[in-house]
Amino acid sequence: MAETMTADQAVFLLQNVYLGPLKIESRTTKKILEAVPADKAEYRPDPISKSAIELVRHIAAADNRFVESVINGVFDTNPAMISENVKTPAEIAAWYEERFAKNFEALSKLRGEHLVKIVDFRGMFQRPAVTFVMMGLHHTIHHRGQLSSYLRSMGAKVPSIYGESYDDAQARKSAQA
Repeated sequence: MAETMTADQAVFLLQNVYLGPLKIESRTTKKILEAVPADKAEYRPDPISKSAIELVRHIAAADNRFVESVINGVFDTNPAMISENVKTPAEIAAWYEERFAKNFEALSKLRGEHLVKIVDFRGMFQRPAVTFVMMGLHHTIHHRGQLSSYLRSMGAKVPSIYGESYDDAQARKSAQA
């Protein structure tokens, strides 16, 4: 039987393990969202695949939704998190950056008692709120990889993710020439 997470353990995880990577990955996420050309937003590699714009909306909303589940102590399943007035990949990326910054600040101030509150995930399982930080990060990285695989096929440049991309290397070489 698993032991219960203590408030001190939850604070340690958040402050010393989760927040640093979460902030770094949010910058990468924004770059991937911005890389989708507005005129190619409906691109999908297969008829059953999500379109690029559907993935952009999903990534931006879900990344914030997981962080907000920690802040609010409940997992919100409202699919309409992003206003329909926010349409282009650039607009969604700007929405994402602004909302994530506010959420990150609120998250970083949470106390241990709040972080160990049990949150229900769609009736499938219940976990301490703090664990939703890493679950959300993994979810975002998964879909971000999916979206980044669309970029070159749609004629877009692939930004650096965990190291210099081919496109960034070419731009750097051109600038040095």
